[in-house]
Amino acid sequence: MTTFPPSAIDQASRNVADLLAHAIGHGPAHRALVVFDRRSELNAVLTEAYRRALPDGTFIDFDAVAPEAVLAAFADLAPRDLVVLVQTTSFRLNEYRIRMELFQRGLKVIEHLHLSRMPGEQGLVYIDALAYDPAYFRGTGHALKARLDRARGGVVDSGDGCELAYASPFEEAKLNIGDYSAMKNVGGLFPIGEVFTEARDLEAVNGRVRVFVFGDTAFRVNRPAEPITMIVEKGRVVGAENSTPAFDEMLGIIRAHEGDVWVRELGFGMNRAFTFERTVDDIGTYERMCGVHLSLGAKHGQYQKPQFKRKDARYHVDVFAVTEGVYLDGERIYADGAWTV
Repeated sequence: MTTFPPSAIDQASRNVADLLAHAIGHGPAHRALVVFDRRSELNAVLTEAYRRALPDGTFIDFDAVAPEAVLAAFADLAPRDLVVLVQTTSFRLNEYRIRMELFQRGLKVIEHLHLSRMPGEQGLVYIDALAYDPAYFRGTGHALKARLDRARGGVVDSGDGCELAYASPFEEAKLNIGDYSAMKNVGGLFPIGEVFTEARDLEAVNGRVRVFVFGDTAFRVNRPAEPITMIVEKGRVVGAENSTPAFDEMLGIIRAHEGDVWVRELGFGMNRAFTFERTVDDIGTYERMCGVHLSLGAKHGQYQKPQFKRKDARYHVDVFAVTEGVYLDGERIYADGAWTV
């Protein structure tokens, strides 16, 4: 029995059309190739949405052709053409890293990943998250980046007396807001909506933060019955109050391979379709939630730090902070579930 109302495809079609026009900048002068599969209902809805938005596009059922046929279709495209990947799980083409290889060819890419992790009503949340408001994402996104880039420090207020303090300026903030004007590559993993950074001096991060969701070993949203309070000293997690076996397991895995559990990324999610209450199971998708997330583990591909060797840094686990407020240099920039810059 379907879990999607008839209006779901209409809404998905509108959202996809807005993404194509306002974020990706795709027009009739360039070709479009959509590679999809039929293994989930959400996948079917998104594929139909792209059929409506790209009436002249080429559509390939990944499960109905040999991998060589998909690779040949990619090879037939020219720079600035568009590839859309609609995947119930994740397409595999031997060792072929699809999105990165397509970017190297100068192609625009929209990737939808792990749709099977968002069953039932979660699919409607996912469709909502594809809505693109350029004024909000670009205006607020660039304002957050500018504020982070000049900040000398900050605080995440997690309520109940828990504050995580950053006594350090931040690395240059990165944007995932659908504005690719200053970027080499156009597109990426959707839904979008995030500004992220980390402390220049990771050891200048200290305090307590309450975690209400974390990514478990299956890359799914794990929501404990009550928030877990992480204790951070000199940038490392040294304790977890009100913890759960799954959270302890995750910390134990990181410690076993990396020694310490470092707190690295400070992410400001901007996608208003995802909230404290409104979640999806896929942790990589929920990462865009309008609020604050941190990463645990030494791995972060965007920022190189001298104390970490790339080959030894294995883990990047997202955890989501109960957020009463965010302050940069004493100025409050997040209140009542929204960014206020």
